[in-house]
Parts: sequence; structure tokens; C-alpha cells
Amino acid sequence: MLLAIDIGNTEITIGLFGGIELERSWRIMTNPERTPDEWAVLLRALFVQAGLDVTDVGQSVVASVVPMATEALTDGLVDATGTVPLIVTAQNLPIRLDVEEPNTVGADRMVNTLAASRLFGCDTIVVDFGTATTLDCITKDGRFLGGIIAPGVRTAAENLIRRAARLSSTEIAPPERAIGKRTDECIRAGMVFGAADAVDGMVRRIKAEWPTRDMPRVVATGGLAPLIAKFSSEIEEVHPDLTLQGLRIAAELAGVRVS
Repeated sequence: MLLAIDIGNTEITIGLFGGIELERSWRIMTNPERTPDEWAVLLRALFVQAGLDVTDVGQSVVASVVPMATEALTDGLVDATGTVPLIVTAQNLPIRLDVEEPNTVGADRMVNTLAASRLFGCDTIVVDFGTATTLDCITKDGRFLGGIIAPGVRTAAENLIRRAARLSSTEIAPPERAIGKRTDECIRAGMVFGAADAVDGMVRRIKAEWPTRDMPRVVATGGLAPLIAKFSSEIEEVHPDLTLQGLRIAAELAGVRVS
């Protein structure tokens, strides 16, 4: 089986693949302070809790935007599974970074480019709801055109709570109405409706500048994608595990056998 790991600034997403099927997935908090031993213990614990055998992992692949966490996690992965992971970079992906500073493009955005071009076969805008909300502009032949980076939903909400003395933390959940009657309702409406409307506006601006004749499909991914997409008029599909699928495809293209 293939273990795919996407190391993000806030969360690490882990997926276990049997062939092309995502058999199991986990989301854990990113903690760059963990040692390799701690990562190994955590990975084993996740498998035990799910009733799985970690020794069934035969291959692994990693994408990371957190250099401080990468080495320790990969060392822990070797300890727990006995596999040396493929580390995804622009050099081992069949994509083109058509931007002025290709070295600054995050591994997650590169993997999303690969996944969208291989799975959808059309021009795509991938809206990824993570620490940042990114809008990745991708052509059907795997060309990354650039895009938009905006504050993530949780990132913006946490900053608001931290800087406003009389506001308290509020669960990100579907708002019942736009006109809140309590403070938590007001914050929730601002977070969810604000994110959906911001994405819709940014997508319309991107479409107005789209360089090909084909209008792009708009696909959302990330943990909050199913929630925000309900209130968006521009998001057409939700694929919460798109980045993990991109990692699977990257592993296959690199000759890693997935079974």
C-alpha cells in the first residue's frame, strides 16, 4: 500500500492508498517540534487505532511546505514503515510552472496542478482551503499559470479573535442567516459567507483574464471545501482529497508501485 503525506502549515493530511482507492485518511496538527521518534509513534498509533497494520505500507510519498517538519517526519516514516519516501519537487513532476518565480511555488500547489490536469482533463481553477486560501490556475496540459493567495478562513478568524478583546473563538459552521443576532452568529456569518463571496469574486476576476478559449472548471479542495462550497455560486465541484490523489499520481509517474 502507498502512504501519501501532505505537510501543510497548519495540518498534515495522510492518505493510505490501495491501488487508486483512498482506503483511509487522517488529519493531524502540524508540529515542527516533534522528533522522528514521536512521528514514528504517532504514525503507528494512527494505524493501530484504525485496526490497520503499518507494515502493510510498501511505499510512501511526501509533499511539504514546512521544511522544519519534513526531515523529522520522513525519518519517523522510515522508522514506522521501513519505506524511504519520494519527496515531491518540481523536478520530478511532469508539470510546467509558467510563473516568474517558480522556486517559490509550494509543493501542494504543484501537486494540485498534477492532479487537476490528470484527473479532469480540462482547464481548472483549484480553490484550496488551507492555512491560506489559494486559487491555482491550471491548464489541461499541466501548466501552472499562477493564481491568488489569500488568508485562510481559520487564519483570518484566529487573527480577528486575537486582536479583538471582546470577541471569542467561534466554531466554523454553516450560518443560519446573514444578520446575526448574537456575536457568535455574526462571526460565523462573516467567516463562511465572507469566504464564499470572496472566492466567487476572485474566480470571476480570474476568468476575465483566462488566457485560453476554454472557461476553467472550478474545483474546491481542503478540509473546509464542503462547507464553503455550499454558499459559493462559482465552485462547481468539491474534491476534499485532491492533493492526496495528486501525490498518488506523482508516485505512480515516478515508478513507485502502488498496490
